[in-house]
Amino acid sequence: MKLKNFPNKAFFISAMIFFCFVSVNAFGKVDEHIKKTFSVKPGGLLTIETDLGAIEVNTSEDDTVKLEIIFSHKRGSRERFNEILTNFNADFQQSGDDVTVIVEDKNKRSNFWNSVGKYLKVRILVTVPEKYNLDLQTAGGSISVADIEGNVRTSTSGGSLTFGRVKGQVLGRTSGGSITLAGCEGNADLETSGGGIRIEKVTGDITAHTSGGSIDVSEVVGSITATTSGGSVRARISQQPKNKCVLSTSGGSITAYLSKDVKVNIDAGTSGGHVVTDFPVTAIMKGDLNNRSLKGTINGGGPELYLHTSGGSIHIRKDT
Repeated sequence: MKLKNFPNKAFFISAMIFFCFVSVNAFGKVDEHIKKTFSVKPGGLLTIETDLGAIEVNTSEDDTVKLEIIFSHKRGSRERFNEILTNFNADFQQSGDDVTVIVEDKNKRSNFWNSVGKYLKVRILVTVPEKYNLDLQTAGGSISVADIEGNVRTSTSGGSLTFGRVKGQVLGRTSGGSITLAGCEGNADLETSGGGIRIEKVTGDITAHTSGGSIDVSEVVGSITATTSGGSVRARISQQPKNKCVLSTSGGSITAYLSKDVKVNIDAGTSGGHVVTDFPVTAIMKGDLNNRSLKGTINGGGPELYLHTSGGSIHIRKDT
């Protein structure tokens, strides 16, 4: 229709603006927010269990736990979104300085991801005191935690894990995603079924495992066990370990950086590369003619440093 043939141009323009406004509201993104605030003291515990959604934790100097749950429409009709949202329940409980949050689909559908997950997006935004403990679980979504003083436990069935500097113990589990830890003053236990692991300085012991990715540890002051089924392993051992250290991979290279005065017994072997070391080694057992294995002591010996790969070279470097 040409505008010049319409009997009332002003009415036509107004009608079109109204139609566009209604269309955006009828078919655009729909959000629902829930906000809660709890007065607590530092040192408490926040527990979150959710059937769906990413969790993001920040800290503040306030003695409060602040939570915001955002339900967002991903696709489908508004009616479908409202139906799904009606069947979701968010439960909040406080016991002393501890807060528990449970977000669940009341229908407990067996085909949850097809019937709910593809239509609904959930984000849980949290602010806790700078000194607080966390136990976070989601059936689908990433988890991120800012710098915090306290023990941190996390688990997701599908998403990345990101941690700032943690003054406490860290445990992280994901069935599919990368893991990053900026620092830890305590033990760190991290595992993913599909993704790389990157760790900065840890002053305790490290356990890191991935079924498909590389592992990179910038500095460990303690013992380390780092294993991967498909990627390289790189670690810096800056102080004398008290227990056995293990770096192994089924498909990549291994590089171990050792402080010049670290005392270890070396057990290194590769099926598809060479073993190279910057340190003088007192051999217990000489390697084969292709330099694919090495057993001996560095600086007089100490706990075992086990380095094995099926598909790459092994480098033992002097950390300068």
